[in-house]
Amino acid sequence: MVKKIIHSSQLLHKKKKKKICGSVEFQVFHFTSKIRRLTSHLELHKRDFLSQRGLRIILGKRQRLLTYLSNKNKVRYKKCNGSIKYSGTKNFLINFEFLIIILVLFYFLIIFFLVKLFFV
Repeated sequence: MVKKIIHSSQLLHKKKKKKICGSVEFQVFHFTSKIRRLTSHLELHKRDFLSQRGLRIILGKRQRLLTYLSNKNKVRYKKCNGSIKYSGTKNFLINFEFLIIILVLFYFLIIFFLVKLFFV
């Protein structure tokens, strides 16, 4: 079943491959599909260390391509980043902002209780 889905997605992009196979966006999309395929494979075969190594290599290549694209053209980078649902740094920033908000609220709560304790 998984093979049929992957095969159909490959057939879908073969028609456009001649036109856009060299673009950075296509390469990132292609690496993303490989990453998803390897991830599903590694869920079944946890001790397949060669596939893990290949996955790490592909992740590094995709990250370098995204860094290159972000340095060259921010608009294309945001469009590409949104289309592949790759948002590792975005999730980190959201979690970091949430943590800061909680710390600030906690700080104000402590000040409120100290003021109430000493001045009432």
